[in-house]
Order: sequence, then structure tokens, then C-alpha cells
Amino acid sequence: MSDGALRVTQTPEGVLFGIHVQPRASRCEICPPKDGELRLRLTSPPVEDAANKQCVELIAKALGIAKSRVSIRAGSKSRHKTVKVEGVQSATLSALFKEEGEAIP
Repeated sequence: MSDGALRVTQTPEGVLFGIHVQPRASRCEICPPKDGELRLRLTSPPVEDAANKQCVELIAKALGIAKSRVSIRAGSKSRHKTVKVEGVQSATLSALFKEEGEAIP
């Protein structure tokens, strides 16, 4: 059973949420959530932190915030990661990355 809603944890500094990364994809995009995690397709390979950097850049661009406000808190060597975004409310994040949405290039 797949849960299409993004699981977001609100903290005093911002929000925490899970992502699932697909490196070496044909294009960079954010796909609707699946199993509570946001899905990201990245063109970068998972070597020398290239995919993690592209992940941070893609999320920051989608939210319209500085890259310095997005960080990977757990799973830097895994496809399943926990991301922290500072200064954003969970409602804003959930509205932007909702289940029915199209992929965000």
C-alpha cells in the first residue's frame, strides 16, 4: 500500500522530510511523493557528493530559497535521505509537493 502524502516534521528551525533519489536519470525533476517520501530524479551520478549537491540545488530552486537553507541531515550515502529546510512551514512544503502534482522540472 502506497501512501501518497509527504510526511513532514515541523521543527523550530524549519521542516524535515524524506526523499528518495534516483541518480543518473535522463532529466532532473521532482516527482510526487510515494510512501511518504518525495521522489527526485537527478542527472548526476552518486559519486563525490555530486548527486547530493544537485539534490540540494533542486529543492532550493523549487522552493525559491537559498541553497544554504537546505541540508541533508541523514542518508548522504543512501538513496533514502532526510532533508532539512530552514525557515519553511510544513503547510507550504506540502502544498508545493502534493500527490496530484506533476513532476517539477
